Amino acid sequence: MRAVVVLPTYNERDNIEMYLRSLRAISAHIEVLVVDDNSPDGTADIARSLGTELGGVDVLLRAAKQGLGSAYRAGFRQVLDARPPYDVIVSMDADLSHDPAVIPAMISAIEAGADAVIGSRYVRGGGTTDWPVRRQLLSKWGNVYTRTVLQLPTRDCTSGFRAYRATALDAIQPDSTGAEGYAFLTELVRRLTRHGFSIVETPIVFRDRERGKSKMSGRIIIESMLLVTRWAAIDLIRRVRRTAR
Repeated sequence: MRAVVVLPTYNERDNIEMYLRSLRAISAHIEVLVVDDNSPDGTADIARSLGTELGGVDVLLRAAKQGLGSAYRAGFRQVLDARPPYDVIVSMDADLSHDPAVIPAMISAIEAGADAVIGSRYVRGGGTTDWPVRRQLLSKWGNVYTRTVLQLPTRDCTSGFRAYRATALDAIQPDSTGAEGYAFLTELVRRLTRHGFSIVETPIVFRDRERGKSKMSGRIIIESMLLVTRWAAIDLIRRVRRTAR
């Protein structure tokens, strides 16, 4: 299957080379689209140089930092429009918190019939390392709240390490999403579920970044919880209206 990784970056010069070399050591055929928000540290230039050496690396350079959701929307649109088409589209972080070695197993799960595969911290065999207790609790209980109020089957709604069947991703129209930050990831799971697509979770161990600065902030967490609550209210109103008919 023709596969591509969509990789949002901002100030990842300390990680991008190791990431791209690790991926190329795993597969000579998986392509990469680096979506860089004009990183002042020169991430895009490093990616282009490595692309010349390693092959299969393209860079989409954007004017400024505009958020995770915006970066994915731009990257997804470019790869969905590609010809010949891709079969599998992978999303993940560039900071080495996601292990590229898991990608072939994700692609195999798509080949076996899944429409989306989520690298999950909250299924048997999954977990996190090097996280303070506060962050572990925020992530774990945030996911419990999200899947409960939105009635989702997925245990890890905010994991950014995923593989999508390209036709399924196109069908849920990521261009029309509005969330930024990690709420964008939840928004895609919600749409996949509402469209009846098959989602499977495979265990991953999330490793906190060793180099560079985390993009997580209190604002992102608050935005995510507010949007999840809003979506839950919308879904409840729709169910009540359907019952009343």
